[in-house]
Amino acid sequence: MNPQTEVRVVVIGNGMVGYKFCEKLLAKAKKGSAFRVTVFGEESRVAYDRVHLSEYFAGKTADDLSMAPLNWYQENGIELYLSDPVVDIDRERKQVRSHHGLVVPYDYLVLATGSGAFVPPLEGVEKDGVFVYRTLEDLDLIQSYARKAKKGAVLGGGLLGLEAAKALLDLGLAEAHVVEFAPRLMPRQIDEAGSGILQRKLSSLGLQIHLSKSTQCLLGNETIEGMQFADGSVLDVDMLIISAGIRPRDELAKVAGLETHPRGGILVNNCLQTSDTSIFAIGECALVHQMIYGLVAPGYEMADVVASQLVGESKEFKPYDLSTKLKLIGVDVASFGNPFAQEPDCQTIAYENKAKGIYKRINVSSDGKTLLGGILVGEAEQYNMLLQTCKNQTVLPPNPEDLILGSRGGEEAGAGVMSLPDDALICSCEAITKAQLCHEISENGHTSVDALKKSTKACTGCGGCTPMVKDLIQAVQKQQGVYVRNIICEHFDYTRQELLDLIRINKLKTYNSVLDHFGKGHGCETCKPLVASVLASLWNENVLEQGRAVIQDSNDRFLANIQKGGSYSVVPRIPGGEITPDKLIVIGQVAKRYNLYTKITGGQRIDLFGAHVGDLPYIWEELIAAGFESGHAYGKALRTVKSCVGSTWCRFGVQDSVSFAIELEERYKGVRAPHKFKSGVSGCIRECAEAQSKDFGIIATEKGWNLYVGGNGGSKPQHAQLLAADVDKETCIRLIDRFLMFYIKTADPLTRTATWLNKLEGGMSYLKAVVVDDVLGIVADLEAEMQQLIQMYQCEWKEVVENPELRKRFTHFVNAPEQKDPTLEFAPLRTQVQAKEWK
Repeated sequence: MNPQTEVRVVVIGNGMVGYKFCEKLLAKAKKGSAFRVTVFGEESRVAYDRVHLSEYFAGKTADDLSMAPLNWYQENGIELYLSDPVVDIDRERKQVRSHHGLVVPYDYLVLATGSGAFVPPLEGVEKDGVFVYRTLEDLDLIQSYARKAKKGAVLGGGLLGLEAAKALLDLGLAEAHVVEFAPRLMPRQIDEAGSGILQRKLSSLGLQIHLSKSTQCLLGNETIEGMQFADGSVLDVDMLIISAGIRPRDELAKVAGLETHPRGGILVNNCLQTSDTSIFAIGECALVHQMIYGLVAPGYEMADVVASQLVGESKEFKPYDLSTKLKLIGVDVASFGNPFAQEPDCQTIAYENKAKGIYKRINVSSDGKTLLGGILVGEAEQYNMLLQTCKNQTVLPPNPEDLILGSRGGEEAGAGVMSLPDDALICSCEAITKAQLCHEISENGHTSVDALKKSTKACTGCGGCTPMVKDLIQAVQKQQGVYVRNIICEHFDYTRQELLDLIRINKLKTYNSVLDHFGKGHGCETCKPLVASVLASLWNENVLEQGRAVIQDSNDRFLANIQKGGSYSVVPRIPGGEITPDKLIVIGQVAKRYNLYTKITGGQRIDLFGAHVGDLPYIWEELIAAGFESGHAYGKALRTVKSCVGSTWCRFGVQDSVSFAIELEERYKGVRAPHKFKSGVSGCIRECAEAQSKDFGIIATEKGWNLYVGGNGGSKPQHAQLLAADVDKETCIRLIDRFLMFYIKTADPLTRTATWLNKLEGGMSYLKAVVVDDVLGIVADLEAEMQQLIQMYQCEWKEVVENPELRKRFTHFVNAPEQKDPTLEFAPLRTQVQAKEWK
């Protein structure tokens, strides 16, 4: 097909795929080729991102989600008619007629009508309080109705159903349920074991999961009051979101006489032509290769295929890989290749950690050479490399389990992103290959993700390729011999490490002096807290004095963590988890006096929630009088040194872990770092203090102590690595001093020790050489610098309590310091209180 002057192209549907077709056609149109494009949209809004629809409840606006503003269509000569769906296609005259009576001729017609929500034929489905989850208008209706609802449910436990369930949680309903007909969640993407892990994670977040449930009817008069199941059970709900699947919007094609499938979908060939060669169908309305593709990436590829056809290029739509990675309610879920391959057709390697909610499975060919597919739940950091390894049939390492477990021998599993072939598809949404990205980086100088977004559109779809694109940028630059400097921001042309050394050498102690000496402009929200952190790490002076308060993060600014509703939490330090009955009584008295919610934390402390900002100094005053200090739960500093009871009480303990934990917490309290850090001391190899999941952890042995560093809990857990074995307490402390100071001086901003160690050139071998063997000759300096920080320690709460000027900062109304925040409200929670949602 060779376009001629004024080729009329009409697009029916202005969703993500319809918009992408217009974008692709404009990019491919040759100079002198005139396409006149007309787009009809059923909704009142321009095309928007349905992949991230649930973020609408998290604060994103319709404009934030839009694919392009209205003027984009005008600037590119596209006639756009919103709220005006096409109602008739006259194939003989090659023209369409819209709802408002507009008749437009076409040379080529592109059907991008998408899909609608499949609503099962349930009795009572028409009742008030029953919704579908497809458009922004649906979300507006759901949001409005949720204000008066208490118990909500989602019918469907697939991808869309769990997205809708997140909406119920975001809207703050007292109960949120997921009802699924199948015996497991996400049955098309993950296996039974992965689904079990996912179910436990979602249950812990407040979702109630009901599996193997066949809904018979919806109860209530005009408004839904419950769900009746086939087994006779009833679920009381006053709101229901139906997300039981999609149904292709093929009704217009049927009326026009185009061939459709009995189960739905417009039949198309490999070129995406319908039974009428002048009409194409793309996206979720098209049935190609005997299936409907319900993901955005294949829809974008279809848009590219049709655009290529119209400009005379030969391109066909091939069976598309349905690998996907999502974050569902904060939980990573990914599947790729053939996730359900079974032995004896393959070798299956699986890792399951129920305690941390992680499941990983890979299916390896019977000869052990290639990766066939896999599933990741709870932690999907390796997804991109696993997907590329699978797609490109890369030969696997000798121990394929290293791909999901990490190498236990110090060598990385695989050769990284640069080992992929040039035609490896890095960005599936936009079909961008490794070669294209490398060309942009090396030849056109696009060395940032933002620059590559503009030049290639990579990372602009689902965003799942972003980590790999970042790795590619660094790898290409390193290959070119370019030293990659992660400069702080536009106001400081230095890395954090460089700026720390400059501040230390010049003995600068305020942000303004640092900006005057080494910066430009007025600073920003990136460099201000970073400089604040560096100043604290170097001098350990009060963060609120000498003009430093205004550059702190909000938590540091008030020496407490701001919580939901606008109240603050107070966490006194309880070294090693050891506390006297008298101190427990004081905490109880303070909590009762100020009506605070109390909870024992995972770090063996007691957290007091719900404090007004004006009450903070009074609360601290009472705690300090009882011998407590700030626990620094708000700062990028030492949080806790967790301990078991060790040899003090435990019959298995071989060393006094409690005393050592208290000594370490007293030593490192208040030390600021690039990120928070935690520790643990276990009195024997049974590891009750979980020391190997901490930034530095100590485990007792018969001969002394084993010191581990670089561990991490959280969303990406990682075991710490052994730095020194069977050392005495004094040696252990010296090694910790060196390790922490080396980390403080060299880590990037907001980088935990685990990530820092992973990226450290030479890894653990290099770290040992520096802090144990002193190959750089700096350990004496590191120890002296740590000693200086320790000597400078002052309890920040006490300084505020005793300093009237600092104390003035802790008021809600400057002109009425005694008046509390009137908007702060609490609701009952069992025998205590919880914050009401922000309005």
